[in-house]
Amino acid sequence: MGADVGHVPPNITPDKQTGIGQWSESDFKRMMRTGIGHGGKRLYPAMPYPSYTKMNDGDLSDLWKYLQTVEPVDNEVTANQLPFPFNIRLSLVGWNLLNFSEGEFKPDPDKSLDWNRGKYLVDGAAHCSTCHTPKNLMGADKVAQSLQGASLQGWFAPDITNSKRTGLGSWSEDDIVTYLETGVNAKTVASGPMAEAVQNSTSKMEKSDLRAIAEYLKSLPGEQEASTQTPVAENVMELGRAVYRDNCSACHGSDGKGSLPLFPALAGNQIVVQKSSETLSRLILFGSQGVATSQRPTAPSMPSLAWRLSDQQIADVLTYVRNSWGNSASVVSSDEVSQVRPR
Repeated sequence: MGADVGHVPPNITPDKQTGIGQWSESDFKRMMRTGIGHGGKRLYPAMPYPSYTKMNDGDLSDLWKYLQTVEPVDNEVTANQLPFPFNIRLSLVGWNLLNFSEGEFKPDPDKSLDWNRGKYLVDGAAHCSTCHTPKNLMGADKVAQSLQGASLQGWFAPDITNSKRTGLGSWSEDDIVTYLETGVNAKTVASGPMAEAVQNSTSKMEKSDLRAIAEYLKSLPGEQEASTQTPVAENVMELGRAVYRDNCSACHGSDGKGSLPLFPALAGNQIVVQKSSETLSRLILFGSQGVATSQRPTAPSMPSLAWRLSDQQIADVLTYVRNSWGNSASVVSSDEVSQVRPR
């Protein structure tokens, strides 16, 4: 597992020597609830126990029973490669005191059963905040900006609150359900780590749980700032328009409306106007393979254009897309693209 503080590769198969084969169910539950593993070893919060602590006892028991059915694998993992002071596990005592609140999810009696189920899944088992909530200098969630988007592993996990401009404000609950179920909806196509999450997780969830997640996410206000047109020099827009016409319009349309389910719209797409252009730069540089699910077996894809476009051309076209067809976002610089391009 890649993390900003190092490489944290766990073996959670029931192998007795290198996995969790010597753990008891109570060891497992303690780890999930407190971040303290077998033998009292403290785990780094790259293993999202701050979210898993909210899971109920029945779900933890079911998860433990499932892990016992996995084929044991003898795989001695590499020692954690962490810089000082993160390599001192005792420091996690202080981290937990400052950033961790242990405790099972408590339903809100004033909310519906579905809302509470959605909050339980989003905040607990699905650990959505791990990617979608920005982190402070200690790597803990900035609670005041919960689910409002964050950079992780070279991608920008977007705002998933009900913000009208950058979040899910224009999405219906059905849009959210369809996206989590298939990786594609009338608004966008899942890519990168989110495509993996859809393929391996949300596409396998009960539709009732997806609807509960949708109800909860639509209740989160997020930032409701008004969209203001970012001043962009006309020559930059012209340069970006030329790059778009020659490289993008065949699939995404001259009007930015795309052709779903294979080519997502760029007009009115909240992914396009996120505060960071990281994901957009990565999509152009590396291309992307969408997710194939049982509901939609044909996965959308986008070719890499790294060989064809310079950093400045990519910056120009992203600035153009982020400020056309009603979109409004900051100008993208060539330096931002350069930070994403491999060297």
